[in-house]
Amino acid sequence: MSITVIIPVRNEQVNIVECLQSVRWADHVFVVDSHSSDQTAKLAEAHGATVVQFDYDGGWPKKKNWALRNLPIQSDWTMIVDADEQVSEALRDEILEVTSRGGLHNGYYVRWKFVFLGRWMKHSWSHGWMLRLFRTGEAEYEDLGMRGEGGWDNEVHENLILRNGSAGLLKNPLLHESKQDLSYWIRKQNEFSDWNAEARQRLLRETIPPLRDAFSRDPLLRRRWKKAVFVRMPFKPLLLFLYLYLAKGGFLDGRAGLYFCRLRAMHELNVCAKVYERTRRQ
Repeated sequence: MSITVIIPVRNEQVNIVECLQSVRWADHVFVVDSHSSDQTAKLAEAHGATVVQFDYDGGWPKKKNWALRNLPIQSDWTMIVDADEQVSEALRDEILEVTSRGGLHNGYYVRWKFVFLGRWMKHSWSHGWMLRLFRTGEAEYEDLGMRGEGGWDNEVHENLILRNGSAGLLKNPLLHESKQDLSYWIRKQNEFSDWNAEARQRLLRETIPPLRDAFSRDPLLRRRWKKAVFVRMPFKPLLLFLYLYLAKGGFLDGRAGLYFCRLRAMHELNVCAKVYERTRRQ
């Protein structure tokens, strides 16, 4: 079974080469660029990828959905990989195995192995399941109605949704290790908090999903239920720090774990403050 990998990028010259080297096994690799001002496009072409430029008009679809709808993908399977992610040999072998059998499912969820300040956040941060591998034409990103928040032309927090069939789970994680410095990471977190503040206001206007979703076999339904409950709790920054650092064992991740848990709590504080600011203005 053939596989196409799509990598959305913008000014990712510090990450793109390692990312591309990790997906050399794919039958075709598309790098969808937003007119990077650095060497991203040249490096991608030099490493055998097909570079396609994307112009955002402020509406929908954004970059990933545009790629799914417009790229000449001829493969049986499609995988989405961000520029600061790498597919390990173990994950590669698992992907090739499940797709060579024709696939028991139409899509597969994967989790992150998140590296922060050079250390795997083994305890602090095990990101929820993300649909990344699917039969070509069987999935698209959800439209949450978010357009200008965060200033992105790319789907960041939107989830891939299967059109038909079931989804399985891949055992081996996707490595997330950006080569950008901490200042860049903090700037991006501030942009994320703009997006999250708008999304949280919308979420608070909705009802909490039914309790059965908390026990669903679908990771996306479970995550949505947990988020709907969490956003209604008091003292969220403090609770998040205690949960990540003590309950999940973030203290076992050393000094990097302490910094990460505190910065995640600070991100939550920024979101809460921006929601308060928006509410006052409205």
